[in-house]
Amino acid sequence: MKYLSLTTAALALMASGAMAQDLRIALQSDADILDPDQSRTFVGRIIYTSLCDKLVDISPDLEIIPQLATDWTVAEDGMSIDMTVREGVVFHDGTPFNAQAVADNIERSQTMDESVRKSELSSIASVDVTGDYTLTLNLTGPDATVMAQLADRAGMMISPTAAAEKGVDFGLEPICSGPFSFGQRVAQDRIVLNKFADYWNADAINFDSVTFLPIPDTTVRLANLQSGDVHILERLAPTDLAQANVDEGINVVSAVSMGYQGITFNVGNGDKGDSPWGTDARLRQAFSYAVDRDAINQVVFEGAYAAGNQPFPPTSPWYDADYPVEGRDVEKAKALLAEAGYPDGIDLVVQVPNTTIPLQLMQVIQSMTAEAGINIEIVSKEFATLLSDQTAGDYEASQIGWSGRVDPDGNIHQFVTTGGGINDSGYSNATVDDALNAARTQADTASRKAQYDIARDVLINDAPLVYLYHESWITALDAGIEGYTAYPDGMIRLEGVTLSE
Repeated sequence: MKYLSLTTAALALMASGAMAQDLRIALQSDADILDPDQSRTFVGRIIYTSLCDKLVDISPDLEIIPQLATDWTVAEDGMSIDMTVREGVVFHDGTPFNAQAVADNIERSQTMDESVRKSELSSIASVDVTGDYTLTLNLTGPDATVMAQLADRAGMMISPTAAAEKGVDFGLEPICSGPFSFGQRVAQDRIVLNKFADYWNADAINFDSVTFLPIPDTTVRLANLQSGDVHILERLAPTDLAQANVDEGINVVSAVSMGYQGITFNVGNGDKGDSPWGTDARLRQAFSYAVDRDAINQVVFEGAYAAGNQPFPPTSPWYDADYPVEGRDVEKAKALLAEAGYPDGIDLVVQVPNTTIPLQLMQVIQSMTAEAGINIEIVSKEFATLLSDQTAGDYEASQIGWSGRVDPDGNIHQFVTTGGGINDSGYSNATVDDALNAARTQADTASRKAQYDIARDVLINDAPLVYLYHESWITALDAGIEGYTAYPDGMIRLEGVTLSE
């Protein structure tokens, strides 16, 4: 099956005789709005990696490394961070990048009504611009998470000029400072970026354009890679791994994810949170007991992933060993349902992304929970719609995950603290708030973990999120791709990458 992916710009270049090279990347779904302050999708972050540079980045072994910030020093008391930013950088509209641009970006992330980055940057009290390329981040208290937050969307730099002009509509035509500038977007069809000639590291970029193609069906996505219509496939389905491995035209690379996948329950986000599932933790506990996590890994993921019951994988130093992944217990699930007043069972509506793997996953879970008396209705939605409904509280339960962050705070704080930026569950608990806020102030690993464990003591029972598994990022590449490195965050970084036709 072929997928039409040549853009008008690419055709024009070919017609003129230019040796333009367009890299085509198959995505599992379409991105949401292309505004780092408003967006939430994983595929959106993949696009940002080519579109919007950050203050800092991560290395393959999860170290914080320079990008637009070249140097930073944390004060001995932890109350401030002095930072130097890169000279000679311009945004795609020609606006200079400097320390003031950093201050403007942080202010927007913290104050724009639609921003979901507020909790990530809540510890920054103010920004002092101390020179053209120097600044100081003044903190409300010691925060061990700040630099890790700046390694993701909270640290992505957009043009202050464009941000002021376009406001909430910035994402319709985003202007950043990354290696590629925005070219075209056709919803559910393609996003085209063009090489930015004035990029500070342009010599490391070997493509004239990159086209992102949302192809939800895993079989179609692999067929497009095999036919040469795409060059990179993000998140190869485990069920397709054997086929890809025996294809001489394909190379497969992988990295263990830092994130998780699970079920988010609406426990306090609007009227739909006022339901039996939202008000009685015993029902959510019953759901968890009814699910066989190891079987899910084997049946749906060919054993390529890891079972999980926390925001951190069992291999993580932040994992709470007091709560190991338990086996399935249907009788315990039935007992909890009966205790909650539903001895004859109960219905549950779960919204699911309209892509192959989530649908397969929920069908397996649907079969498992039915044995305990939980009758799941699966509602399939395009991912951006699912996110919108989830944010608005227009859901009962939602199958969704998180790609993970280099700092553990990024996997938990904003999801379960009161008013957290991505707390779509509407969950609120003072003990959890206190523990997770305290964890941010601890530089010592053991002290931080103790706070996470306190939060887990509550969350394991309240179960606003039921964690299911931890995936690996499996990327399939055209055999002509060279210089590609797999990262634990699943992002596609194109510096130094080439393609031989």
